[in-house]
Amino acid sequence: MTDGTRPVAVERAGAIEADRLVIEEPLEIRVDGRPLAVVMRTPGDDPAEDLDLVAGFLATEGVIDGPDDLTGLAHCPDPSRPARQNVVLAHLAGGVRAADARFERARRTLYAGSSCGLCGKASIDRVMLDAPPLDAPLLLDPTLVPALPERLRAEQRRFRATGGLHGAALFTAAGALITAAEDVGRHNAVDKVIGARLRADRFPLDGLVLAVSSRAGFEIVQKALMARIGAVVAVGAASTLADELARAGRLTLYSFVRDGRFNRHGDFG
Repeated sequence: MTDGTRPVAVERAGAIEADRLVIEEPLEIRVDGRPLAVVMRTPGDDPAEDLDLVAGFLATEGVIDGPDDLTGLAHCPDPSRPARQNVVLAHLAGGVRAADARFERARRTLYAGSSCGLCGKASIDRVMLDAPPLDAPLLLDPTLVPALPERLRAEQRRFRATGGLHGAALFTAAGALITAAEDVGRHNAVDKVIGARLRADRFPLDGLVLAVSSRAGFEIVQKALMARIGAVVAVGAASTLADELARAGRLTLYSFVRDGRFNRHGDFG
């Protein structure tokens, strides 16, 4: 078991000192025996953290719609398999609509995304197929927006130890914390909090707010829309594609949230 960090010795200003680094290890995701993806993630002190990550990943990549689509989710039980703690096996319900087609589409999208094979419009159109626009934008109290990153930071104990992890948290529209997670990958942290709610049978996430310690990239907004999250609050800047997707999906995006100020992206009509 690990808390996601590891002690190391480093040289600092000519002296050898103790430090802690974030752990980064691969996690292979297999669906009904087929390899879907390998993600670089931070393992936690609870094996359920990996299961949350995989559940969230499957939902935000369009493989499943909700908890009823999963009949099994566990680390590889084969003691003869090397590094089996880095393999998670997912089993889909027999009635999942067009499961094979979803699997192949997700695999193609992951490949194309990693190799820059999709243009901006194609990326947005593909998200809209699986996640139509929200019914209405979720507008937050302007005094609440700057407070959410601070509340997220208070949950980031591994970041305080290493300075090397991203954080994500889900809040109610009134600002009550629901769950938080950390990971070396910002998208992994998002999948962990989404997956935690899915595994608790609290999915989709209508009316909730996602706060992230990172910039607001396209994949963050995509995952939020797939989970039906109403607003995203990001410490960093938004990209053009994230802005376009947020507008197309009627998701309210708050970026550059710092020092009491922020940018709001959305439909101002």
